[in-house]
Amino acid sequence: MRLEGEGETEALGHLLAAALRPGDVVALYGDLGAGKTTLARGILRGLGFEDDVASPTFPIVVPYDGLTPPLWHVDLYRIEDSAEIEELALDEALEDGVLVIEWPERLGGQLWPHALRLTLSRDGEGARALTAKVPPAWGDRWPPR
Repeated sequence: MRLEGEGETEALGHLLAAALRPGDVVALYGDLGAGKTTLARGILRGLGFEDDVASPTFPIVVPYDGLTPPLWHVDLYRIEDSAEIEELALDEALEDGVLVIEWPERLGGQLWPHALRLTLSRDGEGARALTAKVPPAWGDRWPPR
């Protein structure tokens, strides 16, 4: 799927938000500047969040508990050892909420098998190419409409 600029990337996130269910994991892959945070911002906007959305690179986890479903925005860029993941207690978010994870490759083999895996890459001036690996748990929810 080709996304022309930040607006289309954010719009896709907005659509994706409507398809989310408690227990979902959205794994966002891509280089620095690929649009992962823009897509996450679109998801948050689609769930009704109106404030600024920044990449949680330094706090690592930013919970948005007031949304339906609650969402944890996670950025694992600074994680160097997959053993550090256990300290984040990410499973807790899945009890009634959703995880949106940037840099999920830092999880090693710990990524949930039911995760929707989205990869963003640059595709020309300002555009992005998005590829998706859609698990059976997503059924007919992908692509979002």
